[in-house]
Amino acid sequence: MSGGHSTYTPKTGLGRWIDARLPLPRLVYDSFVAYPVPRNLNYMYTFGGILSIMLIVQIVTGIVLAMHYAPHTSLAFDSVEHIMRDVNSGWLMRYLHANGASFFFIAVYLHMFRGLYYGSYKAPRELLWILGVIIYLLMMATAFMGYVLPWGQMSFWGATVITGFFSAVPLVGTAIQELLLGGFAVDNPTLNRFFSLHYLLPFMIAGVVVLHVWALHVTGQTNPTGIEVKSKTDTVPFTPYATIKDGFAMVVFFLVFMYFVFYIPNYLGHADNYIPADPLVTPAHIVPEWYFLPFYAILRAVTFDIGPISAALGGVLAMFGAIVVLFFLPWLDTSRVRSAVYRPWYKLFFWIFAINAVFLGWLGSKPAEGLYVALAQVGTFYYFAFFLIIMPILGLIETPRRMPNSITEAVLEKNGGKAVPHAAQTAAETQS
Repeated sequence: MSGGHSTYTPKTGLGRWIDARLPLPRLVYDSFVAYPVPRNLNYMYTFGGILSIMLIVQIVTGIVLAMHYAPHTSLAFDSVEHIMRDVNSGWLMRYLHANGASFFFIAVYLHMFRGLYYGSYKAPRELLWILGVIIYLLMMATAFMGYVLPWGQMSFWGATVITGFFSAVPLVGTAIQELLLGGFAVDNPTLNRFFSLHYLLPFMIAGVVVLHVWALHVTGQTNPTGIEVKSKTDTVPFTPYATIKDGFAMVVFFLVFMYFVFYIPNYLGHADNYIPADPLVTPAHIVPEWYFLPFYAILRAVTFDIGPISAALGGVLAMFGAIVVLFFLPWLDTSRVRSAVYRPWYKLFFWIFAINAVFLGWLGSKPAEGLYVALAQVGTFYYFAFFLIIMPILGLIETPRRMPNSITEAVLEKNGGKAVPHAAQTAAETQS
């Protein structure tokens, strides 16, 4: 899918002049117009485009906010209020940025679950998946540091709790913690560091996204059947077929996003962050943003020592391990069948995993006591068991359903044996 001769033809003298010196229009045409995509893509494959637009929204609104923000402990909270009240459209920029972070994570979680369901991490797309996990890690770091910047109660105490985890790491933990904090406690140097990194990391994300898209165009896009493209009839041009579908999905996604921005802008936030940070007053219940809650539940699920590993260190290792395990996913899944559509047992365990992830998020918002801890331990066990036990074993013993011979055959079966004509197929049939 990634090879072939370019069909781009400049139509003007200026176009030919530019194409001979910097063929950027040719690159855009080959990547986003004539690029062949599987003809059976569904709406779960639209979140890549949505994430690209969301990244642009976050960068643009972030730059505008940075123009008015003061990264100092005595000024930060008031500068945010100044943005909200005195800067022209400042309230809109702030609500777009704050809610944009949540919707960015909504889109990326759906994107990742789609990859898990359809086996998008399997060969030859291992590096594509790994680049996606790196983007996810950078997103988490960016979001955490951004949450500290309003300098409210939850910002301050969230930073205190999260950076405190590093002290549990033997030998280097304290040094890492002091490097992050710029001292021995969350204070002005911490805020300066987090502001600088929060501003820098989105541009790093954009760079890795370019590599991610490049890797996608080299290996070609997967599809719901998990079958590789075998002929021209299996594909359609990216434009207009995929662009129309992506455009419709973006409109629906942004309508929901705008509803939150204009009608319930603080629904996904925490009320305590509208109270200025006070090191002498600890909130009754310290919680991170909702998109970190599953990992927060995993962290708190380890309440016992494991040999020489203390409970505190075990929780930190489990929390980071829950992300690190994603890097090894292409090699943990031993099945030769890519898509869960043809793997009945994997499909069942996948949906249990998805429900379990949401359940862990709910547990992360609850106090670390009583039944909540026991349930978090069960949820944590299944999280790791899914990757380390179920996927390797299931790939060896599961009997998959019969797979179609091609994408076109799968589409015909879905439509009752009747072909769905389109330009690419008509042209191929005419040539033959």
